[in-house]
Amino acid sequence: MPKYILLSSLTPEGRKTLKERPYRIREVDKEIESMGIKILSQFATLGPFDFVNILEAPDNDTISKLSIELTSRGTIQITTLPAIDIDSFIKHLKND
Repeated sequence: MPKYILLSSLTPEGRKTLKERPYRIREVDKEIESMGIKILSQFATLGPFDFVNILEAPDNDTISKLSIELTSRGTIQITTLPAIDIDSFIKHLKND
């Protein structure tokens, strides 16, 4: 299944929500999983992004739906990166 890296930054409203209800992260995780997306890893980070998530999703359409659903709430901004397994990447380079 395709993998994706989501880099996310909280908006001021998102920071307020997280401060008041830190467990909200787990509630959102359940929403993500109900969309057929598997959370492989999650990290809170320092710097320009507040969170890094590594996900597995059936396709680009599913991950796009997730991104629109979450960002439409006004609490988070997301940068989505499709991730290619290194062995698969090398294999495709060799075949060209």
